[in-house]
Amino acid sequence: MSHWAGKYVIGLTGNIGTGKSVVRRMLEHLGAYGIDADALAHRVIAKGAPGYAAVVDYFGKYILKPDGEIDRGRLGRIVFGDPEALAKLESIIHPLVRQGADYLIRRATQPVIVVEAIKLIESSMAKQCDSVWVVYAPPEIQLARLMKNRGMTEKDARQRIVSQPPQEEKIAAADVVIRNAGTFDETWKQVVAAWRKYVPLAEEIPSQAVTAPAIKGQLQIERGRPHHSSEIASLFNRLDKKGKPMTSEDVMAAFGEKAFLLLRLDQQLKGLIGWQVENLVARTTDIHLDPALPVNEAIPALIQEMERASSDLQCEASLVFVPPSLARHDGLWRNLGYQRTTPEALEVQAWQDAARESMPAGSVLLFKKLREDRVLRPI
Repeated sequence: MSHWAGKYVIGLTGNIGTGKSVVRRMLEHLGAYGIDADALAHRVIAKGAPGYAAVVDYFGKYILKPDGEIDRGRLGRIVFGDPEALAKLESIIHPLVRQGADYLIRRATQPVIVVEAIKLIESSMAKQCDSVWVVYAPPEIQLARLMKNRGMTEKDARQRIVSQPPQEEKIAAADVVIRNAGTFDETWKQVVAAWRKYVPLAEEIPSQAVTAPAIKGQLQIERGRPHHSSEIASLFNRLDKKGKPMTSEDVMAAFGEKAFLLLRLDQQLKGLIGWQVENLVARTTDIHLDPALPVNEAIPALIQEMERASSDLQCEASLVFVPPSLARHDGLWRNLGYQRTTPEALEVQAWQDAARESMPAGSVLLFKKLREDRVLRPI
């Protein structure tokens, strides 16, 4: 019986570089509400958060940046080679992360929840989950991903890999094992098969069109799905003839990082936005529109649907990154409630981190608060 009444909770884990986050996003595409325990761990030690003082008291002000926030890189270097220090840090953070996850699960309207946590099995949360899913990748794949995606040296990457328990230990405790060593499509098929087999409350979100009423039904918006990958690639290539041609495989890989909203005019794909929700922050990094589309109608239709979907995921704020050519439509963005800003000017550390992590080069940051109450303020 589920620890959370009316919810089916998937505990998702795996060693570093196996692709846990990619699998979590796949489950989100299927309708699950995703929680990243690592992101919660970052929030609970932010300045003003409940874990901040305890961490600073134990490790000292040496770990602080000039602005008073904890330098996670410096803290990581301290605990990485000191098991006792790591255990102390975890004793501070983990109870707060469990409390935050519990709060988000209880608030979520979705019947299926996926909690991604690298130490899920070692913690008490695994016993509260309805099923445990483990993502596996061969060590050589882990190594390549860490060097490519995180910029690690081969020496550092190997050290991180061997410092973790063998993957076989996690596999032994798993209800589902996802072998993430091939293409996105191969992994996606495993996830869909396991979803249909193990998740009794789940029904894949239907790809329903949402009519934009202000445009008298001419434009329709629908949630993109992996089977739209060829159509999306074709749109990218048609609108950007200067860049490297995009393939359907490229788009499939992008589904491991973000979701797409598709805009159709008379059933023809004419525009889209790509966005992701991480740590209760919506981040729109792609906006592509056919030049024939009316910007003052197409943008509001897409942005408002993105906000609606993001609010369903308890988002606190929306960050939209646009090229200067779209940013110059000041009146349009003001009417939608957005203001130009910089990452440094955002009032919440988690929002600043999201902006710095996601902001494409040469783009303009537009910000909107989606709710006045901070979701994790009680934690």
